[in-house]
Amino acid sequence: MSTRGSTAIAELTATASRTQTWNIATPLTPVGYYPKSGVLPGVIEVRNQTGNWDKPGQSRQLMLSDGGWVVEHTTNVEPYGFFAYNLTDFQKVFKRLVDHARAEWTFTEAPGGTIIHWSYTFFPLSAAAKPVLALIIRLLWGPYMKRVLPKIVAEVERQAGVADAGSQPNKWTSC
Repeated sequence: MSTRGSTAIAELTATASRTQTWNIATPLTPVGYYPKSGVLPGVIEVRNQTGNWDKPGQSRQLMLSDGGWVVEHTTNVEPYGFFAYNLTDFQKVFKRLVDHARAEWTFTEAPGGTIIHWSYTFFPLSAAAKPVLALIIRLLWGPYMKRVLPKIVAEVERQAGVADAGSQPNKWTSC
């Protein structure tokens, strides 16, 4: 179905250069950064990863804490600035609601660091699924992203040697 999706956005500034932020954040495994939260399952394992997540056409299967999984496929990789991937093969509840999803990460130089802009758009399987999916994204997924991104930023800053700098949220938005 080609209907418009539901999007959540999170944005933070990492106190690290754009090159450092890219080199640390892009290859991070989602295990440990995407925990179970309420009814949302956590990522517990990565299987069948092709490559280092550094060029289009790579894929990996994320095993989830509820016994399901999802497959990610890189579509765009512009070093130090942008990468995106599509998600397919949803299981459990999302299998009934989601046709596919798209995640996009943008890294922009800013005074004192790098702005990480992360958007996630879920495309509904049907017109009937659209309002249910939109509610899930607004009430669950958007707030979840706002708990995940600070952990990723903290790891970027730790590895970059600026862990005590303390990143500050720029904005949290859900569309």
